Amino acid sequence: MENFDLALVDWSRAQFALTAMYHWIFVPLTLGMSFIVAIMMSLYVRTGDEQWKKITKFWMTLFGINFAIGVATGIILEFEFGTNWSNYSWFVGDIFGAPLAIEGILAFFLESTFIAILFFGWGRVSKKFHLLSAWLVAIGSNLSALWILVANAWMQNPVGMTFNPDTARNEMNNFWDVLFSPTAINKFLHTITSAYVLSAIFVVGVSAWFLLKNRRVIFAKKSMVIGAVFGLLSAIFMLMTGDESARTVFRDQPMKFAAMEGLYNGEQNAPLVVVGFMQKTPTKENPKRADFAFKIEIPNLLSYMAALDPNAFVPGVNDLVRGNKEYGIVSYYERIKQGKIAITALSNYKKAKEAGDKNAASIELEKFRGNYKYFGYGYYNDPYNIVPNVPVTFYAFHTMVGLGTSFFLLFIVIIYFIFKKDIYKARWLNYIALWSIPLAYIAQQAGWIVAEFGRQPWVVQDLMPTLSAVSNIDHKSVITTFVIFAITFTTLLIAEIKIMLAQIVKESKIKED
Repeated sequence: MENFDLALVDWSRAQFALTAMYHWIFVPLTLGMSFIVAIMMSLYVRTGDEQWKKITKFWMTLFGINFAIGVATGIILEFEFGTNWSNYSWFVGDIFGAPLAIEGILAFFLESTFIAILFFGWGRVSKKFHLLSAWLVAIGSNLSALWILVANAWMQNPVGMTFNPDTARNEMNNFWDVLFSPTAINKFLHTITSAYVLSAIFVVGVSAWFLLKNRRVIFAKKSMVIGAVFGLLSAIFMLMTGDESARTVFRDQPMKFAAMEGLYNGEQNAPLVVVGFMQKTPTKENPKRADFAFKIEIPNLLSYMAALDPNAFVPGVNDLVRGNKEYGIVSYYERIKQGKIAITALSNYKKAKEAGDKNAASIELEKFRGNYKYFGYGYYNDPYNIVPNVPVTFYAFHTMVGLGTSFFLLFIVIIYFIFKKDIYKARWLNYIALWSIPLAYIAQQAGWIVAEFGRQPWVVQDLMPTLSAVSNIDHKSVITTFVIFAITFTTLLIAEIKIMLAQIVKESKIKED
């Protein structure tokens, strides 16, 4: 690690994290609102009720504001792969580029083409074609998410490829393995369903504000019905896909799984920590270690969640670092050793090939391939530097799960009050719905912290650490662009909030029909 500019690595990570987290403020609302708008427009076309037309136009306006800003941050995010992460871009070859290319050619053009018809087609095209454009925008938006998440899933679990030692690049050999890997499927389904939940919370929360202000009551109730039902169905699937995603992480990224639960020593019949508080307890081997000062557990549940077996063994941080022969776990010490062999063999292979020594090149190539599985570990000497920040991952995971579960319960209560009681009179419930909007965004950000922070230090799991992926540039230039982006994105966010609030207030002043 001494040969790397750690300031460059840290600032490049910070800039990408800044861009990604701001981008993810806008994307979830786009993904879910596109379908909510399509559903509302379908009700208008089916019933001919002008009220549904007005409802559709209002939510479409908020969707459009959010969509425009989300596109701007997304474009910057993709450019950063070339500017800040050129070594990564070279190493992953066409595997990462192919899904992003498909996203740009197919999905983005689909949504960008029909979004113009969606917004400007009122009275200019037939109702059915206008409705078709709404559904195509929704499908296109979610297809964009599919290809981006497939690319991200490959970084978490690299499959369907071989490494070319002559070019030092990974090359795709099975597109379908990349597209349909369990990691990709679960990541896509869990991410979009969580985005739908956020969108539903947004619709329900804004509708609750109308009810609290005693304005546009019928308008708000109809919107709330769509938001709550859409949200409940989405929350059910979100919890199901989240459960499956946890098992995928357990299988492919056991260190991340251990960090999610703050588990240092592996256990059979491992309990699930429901609530816990961690404090630092550094040791000579691991100065970043933290243990629970307080926790509430459910016996056996972690083992069941991980392997559908309450008696299953769940490895902890120490099992992975030190190894566990009983359960066939190769230690990080051994992985580092094999990784260094692979790095040295690759270098020797290139030298032998340049010298025309085919026999030596063949020997080194075989040695390289035999140790490539742990190639990325060779960049480290201390195995504890390959352990993510356990408390941050633990708190982020439990924040995400806790809030996600509470949203599921909130939708049930809201639907009960809509159909069995009077939601208008339940002011306490409307206040909860309103203040759930920022909580939904917190849950989204917590989810991505788990996904990305929890897998550190890997940019490609086991194969490429973050420190070797950065471009060879001056870290001061990265600091400069970080500051520029921070100011720009914050300004855009403030502008979006102001524009949306102005639009909501404007709508509230319209007299009910």
